[in-house]
Amino acid sequence: MFPTPITDFWLTPSATSRLLHDDGSFTITADAALEEDERLTVLTTTDGRTRVLLTPAVAGVLGLDDAQPVDEAGFRQRLEKSGIALHGADHLFYFTDEAHEALLGEPDDPSIRPLTEADAPAFARFEEAASEQDLDDASVELDHWAVYGAFEDGQLVCVASMYPWDDAPLADLGVLTLPPYRGKGHARRLVRAISRHALAREHQPQYRCQLDNHASVAAAGSAGLTRFGTWDTVSPDSPA
Repeated sequence: MFPTPITDFWLTPSATSRLLHDDGSFTITADAALEEDERLTVLTTTDGRTRVLLTPAVAGVLGLDDAQPVDEAGFRQRLEKSGIALHGADHLFYFTDEAHEALLGEPDDPSIRPLTEADAPAFARFEEAASEQDLDDASVELDHWAVYGAFEDGQLVCVASMYPWDDAPLADLGVLTLPPYRGKGHARRLVRAISRHALAREHQPQYRCQLDNHASVAAAGSAGLTRFGTWDTVSPDSPA
């Protein structure tokens, strides 16, 4: 259903990993090669399986190297007792294999084009018109790996940008439409246009949003993306 680069990235163990627990629906894997900001992550896929990936050091803090088996409820109890907090899960959305054909066969709308440094004044006006919260949530930047904009009456009203993610063939994207121009399909067309750009460069588009961002969830569905699961990481303030 999902392209192989996506399933390989999320579901195939690395050469440096070691399986600590697997009961068919809940898996814990230790990997000493994890970066510090991803020393503990939790992936729950839409089939109901939860996969925990952590460093041996965090596994030791949680007492996961002992012989006593632990289910997901027990794991989360150990997290709470240890004082290790999670940041808060994001939805993960991707285009399925079936969605690729329609996506790649669709022309870009005339109102959409790539943005360059020459568009810096228009982008600055776009940022001035957006709220700080919206800019923080969307994380669109003019200097990202790919940046596309949608224009209405000569004004930049919607921006999507993306960058390669975790040294994988994935391109993490964000999109933001100015409030007066929402509901007109700008985000949908822009997400699909920038996704074609990524696929042409052998990167799978990745769309993430917080669980309670219902507008962003709806935008993902409108653009033709399918939910892969949820992904959570350790909070930067956690002691372990």
